[in-house]
Amino acid sequence: MSKPLGFEKPLGMRDVLPNSLEKQRWLEARLKSCMKQWGYREISTPTLEYYDTVGGASATLDNKLFKLLDREGKTLVLRPDMTAPIARVASSLLKNEPLPLRLMYTSNVFRAQANEAGRNAEFGQTGVELIGSGSVDADAEALALAISVLKAAGVETFKIAIGHIGFLEGLFEETVPEPDDRVALKEFLYYRDYVGFKKYVKSLSLSRESEYRLCELLTLRGGQELLDKAQSITVNGRARKAVIHLRELWEALEAYQVADNILFDLNLLSSLDYYTGIFFEGYAANQGFALCMGGRYDGLMAQFGRPCPATGFAVQMDRLMEAAVYEAEKKDKILVLYSVENRRDALERANELRRNSDAIVVTERVEDYQPDGQHEEYIEVIKMFREEDAK
Repeated sequence: MSKPLGFEKPLGMRDVLPNSLEKQRWLEARLKSCMKQWGYREISTPTLEYYDTVGGASATLDNKLFKLLDREGKTLVLRPDMTAPIARVASSLLKNEPLPLRLMYTSNVFRAQANEAGRNAEFGQTGVELIGSGSVDADAEALALAISVLKAAGVETFKIAIGHIGFLEGLFEETVPEPDDRVALKEFLYYRDYVGFKKYVKSLSLSRESEYRLCELLTLRGGQELLDKAQSITVNGRARKAVIHLRELWEALEAYQVADNILFDLNLLSSLDYYTGIFFEGYAANQGFALCMGGRYDGLMAQFGRPCPATGFAVQMDRLMEAAVYEAEKKDKILVLYSVENRRDALERANELRRNSDAIVVTERVEDYQPDGQHEEYIEVIKMFREEDAK
C-alpha cells in the first residue's frame, strides 16, 4: 500500500499564501478597472470543457492538456487558455449580440508540465478579447490597452515587442521552397537560436539573394526605422502586405501616444499557432519572461461557426507579481480580548468599531491569548476580562 500523500501537491500546482494573494487581488482589481474604462465586460467560463470543442480548438499542444473522462465516457480538459472558451461563448450564447464584442476575464488556466520543467501547471491570467473587428485600429487598441494595464499595475519600465506572423510566413514562402525547412527555421526562431538558424540556411543551398534576405531577418528589431529595411527584403506578396500593415499600426499607436513603449521584432514567433497577424509580447526591465502576450487570431472563430476576425491579449499574473510595485494598504488594527463571561459585550463592542471605522478589528478569547509579541501590530488592545482570567 502506497504512503498517503500528506503535504505534497500535484506536479506544477502551488499554494498562494495570504500576502501574495492580497497583492494578486489588488493587481487584478487594477487591471479590471482599467479594462472596464475601455468598454470591456467581464465574462467567466467553466474550468472543465469538452476536449472535442475547446481542447481541439486551443493552440496548446495536446501533450500539455489535462484530460479526464466524465461518467458518460466523454473526454474533458481543464481549460488550457481563455481564448478558445470565449470564442465558444461568442459563437453560441452571444451569437445575437452585435459585433464587435469587448470581453475581459480573470481566470486560472492549466497546462501540464514535464517533471524537469519547474514551471507552474496552474496559473492566473487576466486578459481581453476584441471580437469582430479586423481593422488596424483594433490591433492598436489591444496594444494600447496592454500598455495601459501594465502602467496601472505599477510596472515602471517595459517594452512591447511586436512581430507579424504574415511577414515571417510570407518571407519563408518567397525564399524557402520546402515546407519542412520552413518549419525547422521557425523552430530556430522560436528558441532564439540564431546561430543554428544561419547554419541551417547555409545548408539549404539557396540563392545568394535568398540567403541574404533570411539573414537580414535576424536584424529586424528596433523602432519604426526598421520597416524600410523589412520592405526592402520582400516582394509584392504576403510579407510586403504585413509591412504595410505595420506602418499603419505605427501611425495608430502614435495617435494613442504609446509609441515609446513599442518596438518591432520581426523574427518574434509564438508557440501558439492560431495567430494570423500581429503577435506581441510585453517585457519588464530585468525580467526574462513575458508579462503579457497576445495578437490577432482571425481563424479561430470559424471553428465555432461564427467566422469573424479577433484580437486580444493575456497578462500572466504570476509574472506580473514579480514586476509590479505594490505597497500593502495599511489599516489600523484593534484587538479585543475577552473572557467567556464578557463575550456578548466584547463582540458587540467589536461590531460597533467595525461599523464606525475602517479599522481591522480582531476578537480573541483571553484563554487563547499568547503574549509573545505576536500582537504588536495592533494600535489598541481592548481588554474585556478579569485579570485573573488571563494566563
